[in-house]
Parts: sequence; C-alpha cells; structure tokens
Amino acid sequence: MAVLSKIPHSCYEVGHTWNTSCVQSALEVTRGALEVSFKIYAPLYLIAAILRRKKKDYYKKRLLSEILLSTTFLGANGGLYIVFFCILRKLYGGFNSWSAGFGAALPASYIAILIERKSRRGLLTIYMTNLVLLFCITASLYMLLFRCKDGLNGFAFSALKFIVGKEEIPNHAAVLSSEQGSHTPVESPATAIPAIESEPLGRPGSSGTGLLAYIRRLLESICKHGPRHRCCKHYHDNCVSYCVKGFVRMFSVGYLIQCCLKVPSTFRQMFSRPSRLLSLLYNKDNFQLGAFLGSFVSIYKGTSCLLRWLRDVDDELHALIAGFLAGTSMFFYKSTSISMYLFSKLVETIYFKGIEAGRFPYFPHADTVLYAISTAICFQAAVMEVQNLRPSYWKFLLRLTQGRFALMNRQVLDSFGTQASKHFEGFVPKLDPRYTTTLLPLGGDAALG
Repeated sequence: MAVLSKIPHSCYEVGHTWNTSCVQSALEVTRGALEVSFKIYAPLYLIAAILRRKKKDYYKKRLLSEILLSTTFLGANGGLYIVFFCILRKLYGGFNSWSAGFGAALPASYIAILIERKSRRGLLTIYMTNLVLLFCITASLYMLLFRCKDGLNGFAFSALKFIVGKEEIPNHAAVLSSEQGSHTPVESPATAIPAIESEPLGRPGSSGTGLLAYIRRLLESICKHGPRHRCCKHYHDNCVSYCVKGFVRMFSVGYLIQCCLKVPSTFRQMFSRPSRLLSLLYNKDNFQLGAFLGSFVSIYKGTSCLLRWLRDVDDELHALIAGFLAGTSMFFYKSTSISMYLFSKLVETIYFKGIEAGRFPYFPHADTVLYAISTAICFQAAVMEVQNLRPSYWKFLLRLTQGRFALMNRQVLDSFGTQASKHFEGFVPKLDPRYTTTLLPLGGDAALG
C-alpha cells in the first residue's frame, strides 16, 4: 500500500465522527473530561490531604480550589485537543502523518499545563515521561537521600517520613528533644521504659473498659521489654515490635486507600445491591497495596535494625541495603507506573541537586515544555499507533473522553503506513453523507448515515 503524505478528509470524517459540528464536539469532550477529571482528583486530593495531616484551614479555603484547578487543567487538555485538531485541518486543508496527533496535542497540552498549579507541573511531567529491579534500585537511592542531611525536602521527605517514621531520621534525637522541651534525653533502655512498671498488670477488670486497658498495658509491656540496640531511635519499642507495628500501620493505610479509590465506582450500586459493600471491603485487590506498603516498611526497618546490631553503628549507608531489600515488596503490587514515576522523580531530584551545586545548567519553563512534548507524543501514538501505547494510558484516554477516542476513523489514517486501524479492524463510523467530501474506505460493519 502506498504511503501518502496528506489526506484531504474533513475533521468530521476523521476525528469527531459522532458530531458534525467542531464546536459542539469540543464542548462535548470538554464536558465529559471535566466530569471524569473531578471524579479522579476529588478523592486523590482528599486522601493526600489526610496523609499529609493538613489543618482545617486547608480543607475550608484551598482543597476545593485545588481540585477544581486540576480538574480544569485535565478537562482543557482534552477539549483543546479537538479544537486544535480542527484548526490544523482547516489551515492545512487536510491531515498529514503528524497533525492529527502530535500537532494538535502539542499546543493543547502546553496551554492546559499553564492552568495547573506550578508546583504540580513537575510531577505531571515526570508521569508523562515515565519493575521490581528498577524499584529496588530507586528505593535504595531514595532511602539514602532520605537519611542524608539535606538529601530530600518537600513532599518527598514528608511522604517517606510518614511511611517509615521519624525514627529513621538521623537527627531524630534532636527533633524529639525539641518537641518534648526540657525532658530528659531518651538514651538508655532504663529511660526507654516508662512508669508502666510502677503500675502492676494485675487482673483484668470485669468491664469492657478494664479489659481493654489491661490488654493495652500488656502489649505495651511486651513492646518495651525486648532487644533494642543502643543506636536504634525507636525508644518506645523493641526491634521486633517496631517492625510489626510498621507493617500493621502501613498495611491499614494501603488497604483504606484502595477501598476509598473503589468507592466512587461502586457507590451507585450500593443502594440497589448492598452486598456490593462486602465485596468492596473483602476484595483481594484491596490487600495488594497494603501488603506492598506494609512489607516495604517492615523490611526496611527490620534490615536497618539488623545492620545496627551487626555493625554496632548507625550509618547512613545502611539505607542503601535496607532500601534495596525493601524494594522486593513490589512483588505484592507490581506497578510499572509507580516504578517509573519514582525513578523519574529520583532523576529530577539528583538533577536539581546538581543545579544547586552549579554542575548542571538550569532551563526555565523546562517542565512545561517537556509535558507538552511528552503528551503530544502519547497522543500521536493514540491516534496513529494504538498498538504501541501502554494499555493503561489508552484506557485512561477512553475514560477521559467517554469512549470518543475510539470513534476516530482510523481506516483513512492507514494511508500513512502506521497500521492505525490494527486494533479497530472492521470499524467504520456512521457518517452523515451530507457532510462527507471524499470517498471513504469500504468495508466494516457500520453503515454510513
């Protein structure tokens, strides 16, 4: 088949085949994208705010505005693509191999990213330019930066501090003493055991409150009476309970996150089928993220404690080994997105460290330009070579456009030799013959008109 450099079809015949009007098509895509974007960002921002322990003022003054801003950004990205898709068609009098995908998505993505908060542009850039072994290496270097002085800051430091706990920060003793004022520094096992010993365990009371108090005192006694190396900063736990508590805490967080993310999709069905609530809570997929987070924390903490016992010193290099071994937790939750995102974020962190040291050049607006180019390349693949696009991203585009991305007439795009219709064999959109200007490929199971 001859490869053409340009096809004369209209934007209705190739792109928005569901509606003859360019303006109405753009509005429909924008409206659908805004609806889907809000469903994505609302729980995402809420969970992030809870994990970062935001104050009430944030929920009252900033949470809704940030959700709406990110929603507008993603909605505009989808709607503007259709706008520039039609504009380029009118300017060139047809389509070439790049205008339907890359050409239309590049200006649309650039304008859309300017709507988003500047602090989030770098994160979106990394996501667009993004398994077990990669995650192990990334986690190893991340934990080393976490332990090093001035290694990490901002959200990355706060997130790791929440996950592994402040006990693994080298300056924890100074932080703890500043938080507790003039309290005596906790350095010895004797001071690590509070006045629980002066309060005998006795026998459990008859009431439920007395029983719970007895169990609590019993668990605290078990946690505090056990091996703890003098270099370990977890003064209120021995090494074993320290690891177990870390697993239970982060397993619960991962489980709750998975449940919260699935609530919007099952919310409507809960009223008609209450049994869906049980399937939501006991779905095995909900335990995967919890197992990943819980095992990551427990392996990291356990390895760190073991290395302190073996070497009799608390060394920042322990984080390399502990982080690498903790990375094997990815077996419970294999995610290319997480691995690539963290790796890309690590590269960005190292690069900015190089800029601060004067070793790397600084390019202004680089995140905006990179996002626009990366998104345009993804759109080019989604239009011309769907078979080479990540399935998860293709599903995201279908969700964002409410299935309209699959309604493009890719049979006419086969003229460029990219096998655009490879996964859409036999599909021919139903077009109104009054608005068609050229002969379209024959075949398919959908008639015109």
